[in-house]
Amino acid sequence: MIGLSNPMARSSELTARVPIGRAMPSRIAAVVLLILSLPLWMVAAAIVWASVGRPLFFRQTRSGLAGRPFVICKFRTMREGRDADGVLLPDALRETPATRLMRAIRIDELPQLISIARGDMAFIGPRPLLPATIAEFGDLGRVRCTVRPGLSGWAQVNGNTRLTNGEKLALDLWYVRNRNLWLDLQILILTVLVALLGERIDRRHVDHALKAMPAGTVRS
Repeated sequence: MIGLSNPMARSSELTARVPIGRAMPSRIAAVVLLILSLPLWMVAAAIVWASVGRPLFFRQTRSGLAGRPFVICKFRTMREGRDADGVLLPDALRETPATRLMRAIRIDELPQLISIARGDMAFIGPRPLLPATIAEFGDLGRVRCTVRPGLSGWAQVNGNTRLTNGEKLALDLWYVRNRNLWLDLQILILTVLVALLGERIDRRHVDHALKAMPAGTVRS
């Protein structure tokens, strides 16, 4: 578990900045992108239909700004494959080459433009997590939820699936405390590069974020 040895004792060591700007420009941009990306939606839907069948979408409740729950939606990229005991097979065995490519270039995330248009998410911010996961983080989870969750974040462009949960949390909290327009633009550019070139760990950024974590935090 990731959290503080005394969750309430060190809440003052991590404070979130007031969100920059307003959500409305992002919501308008999301609506525009929704309209422009409709042909891509049709392609993605056809791939999912042919590769893994129905339903086309995966829906799940996640924690948003201030911990408020909302439903996140993605294109489904995995079959319901199970072993003889009824246990789900590993993700790699339930994907297809086509849906694996969708995930690599993040086409499966297109439906989250709807969440941005509604104001539940932003383009840039920590990825939305399950309410149970946020609860496990204690005070750190509440700090993480002082900004809207995003389509891509500091953790996603610094290693993402190659990182431990503790490293991701440290990067998310570093973003919350240091966010600004220039950092958001950096993340936007790096997100495109990651989609094209693949994930890699930027150890310098990860170590810097870990050092900024409060004393007594379990980094796992």
